[in-house]
This record gives sequence, C-alpha cells and structure tokens, in this order.
Amino acid sequence: MQVNKYAGCRYVACKPANLTMNKLILVVDDEPKISKLARDYLERSGFRVQTAVDGSTALSIFRRDKPDLIVLDLNLPGMDGLDVCRHIRRDSDVPIIMLTARVDETDRLIGLELGADDYIIKPFSPRELVARVRAVLRRAKGGVRHSSIIRTGALEIDIDGRRAFRDGSTLQLTRIEFNLLTIFAQHPGQALSRQQLLSKLHGYTHDGYDRSVDAHIKNLRHKLEPDPSNPTYILTVYGIGYRFNDEVSA
Repeated sequence: MQVNKYAGCRYVACKPANLTMNKLILVVDDEPKISKLARDYLERSGFRVQTAVDGSTALSIFRRDKPDLIVLDLNLPGMDGLDVCRHIRRDSDVPIIMLTARVDETDRLIGLELGADDYIIKPFSPRELVARVRAVLRRAKGGVRHSSIIRTGALEIDIDGRRAFRDGSTLQLTRIEFNLLTIFAQHPGQALSRQQLLSKLHGYTHDGYDRSVDAHIKNLRHKLEPDPSNPTYILTVYGIGYRFNDEVSA
C-alpha cells in the first residue's frame, strides 16, 4: 500500500477503475506547484497526464494527442485560457474544466459561454479536482439518458440519440447544453433552482457560484428560442430559477 503525504489522504496501489483507464488529461497551468499537484493526484487515481505551461503548447498537445479532458487555467501568459478555449471549441467538444481565481467572475461566465463544462476556483482541493474530472468524464460518456423522444411545440428531443430539433432543423448544442435541455424536458412545468440544475448537471451537490447556470441557459436560449429575448421554452421564475414550458403551441 502506498500512502500519499498530501492532506492525510491515503491511496491504495491497485488497478484503476474502467472510467480512468487510458484516459489522458491535459493540465494547462503556468504555476509549477499547481501542475505538479494536479498531476500527482490524477496519476494516482489512474489517469495519464500531460502538462502545458502556456496556451500555444496546450493547443499543440491537444491537436497531437487528443486528450480526453482538459484542465485549463484562465490566467495564462501570452494566449490566455479564454483564447485557448475558443480555439479548441472550433474543432472539438472535448470536456474542459476551467481553473479560475475567485475574483474572475466575468471570466468564469465568458468561459462557460464559450463552452467550458465546469470550473474550479483557486485555491482548490486536489481531491475535488479528481472528483470533478471523474464527474465530467461520466457525463461525457453517458450524459443524461432516457429511452424516449420528447416533443413540445416545434421542439423535439431524441434523448437516446442525443439530438434536438426545432421545426425539423438540428440544434447545434454542446454536451452540457443538451444535458440541461433534457433535464428541463424531463421536469416539465417544475420550477428548478440554479443549485438543483447544477447538481443534476454535475452529479454532485454544487455549493458555489450559482450564476454559472445562467451562462449555460443564455447559450441554450440563443440556439433554442425563436426570440431569445422573449423565451417561450425556458422561462425565468424570479427569485427561484427556471422552468420548462411544455405547453408551447406547434
């Protein structure tokens, strides 16, 4: 048995779970201590890990090695994390977890709007990082599934096929946007708080920054609603959160 010295956390040397086997994680951060800590914990949890200290190196590794998930610091020298995220999202839906300082509220929202799947605030627990990585990979592998097709007005959601259509045209949704739409459609008419939505999305209790869901809903509305400024499918419930309107006319 091997014992890790960090935070009194014990690791047993054993065969990694199937979820982690052969999964490559790219950690992008210009602070060596953070990169090493993240790498140590992820490798002990069965992941393969590569690191990059700047955006251009991260993009080179991304294109060459096609990682299964990227942990991306927003405050990078030269090309910052937001620019890296933009470049990656032009070509790939690979899961991205942002690393961000607590003061960067605007950057967090922009990162989520660009298609990041989750965020972790610095300073962070490395065990939380591992948990977030596992949760995001689970969502990427299976997503929110239910063997049915949901139709409301001009909207059709094929949950097994992970496709959504409005007026017969395919909606180009990210993984997290599709999962969010499915959660709404499976709870028609129910007011869901931001915390409930985040917990359902991430698979664990989300105890932080509840405005992050607003960024995802803003993106989803722009793709889903005929008039995003006057939504008909995803309605705001003031003081609570949002609800899905299942009484839209075709």
